Amino acid sequence: GSIAAPTAGLHFTNELLQKVEGRGVTIVKITLHVGKGTFIPIKTQNIEEHRMEEEEYFISEKSADILNQALEEEKRIIAVGTTTTRALENEISKNGKFTAGRERADIFIYPGYKFKAINALITNFHLPQSTLLALVSAFCGRERILSAYECAKENGYRFYSYGDAMLII
Repeated sequence: GSIAAPTAGLHFTNELLQKVEGRGVTIVKITLHVGKGTFIPIKTQNIEEHRMEEEEYFISEKSADILNQALEEEKRIIAVGTTTTRALENEISKNGKFTAGRERADIFIYPGYKFKAINALITNFHLPQSTLLALVSAFCGRERILSAYECAKENGYRFYSYGDAMLII
């Protein structure tokens, strides 16, 4: 099982999800068991030497089909959460498509990584020295994310697991 709540997803009420679907967005669910490795800070001098612990995830046949169709049609895939992003990027890195089944992800995403699965990310504001901050820095650039964090601080946004979220496109 998961050691943490899917905090990025906590921003979505059933009412909001219905409104999103009402606008033509297809919501695809995967099962993810967040592991403690997600919360272990980066302690190596060289970021490339940091190792992630594995996290288990499951993608159903239906979800894999929908995600693969989105890829083929070049539709936007928006991940909700960094751990979901890791699972999706891990899956697509194996053979360029999503496959149904239970897998384990130990992928560490940091600046320089080329995203293959997602085009946008909804995530919370993360702790310094965290693998989560490294991932969002990889997605939109370190300078841009640090600028967004400064803006968030200036405007009283809440940080960490139960704080505010941002959409990165």
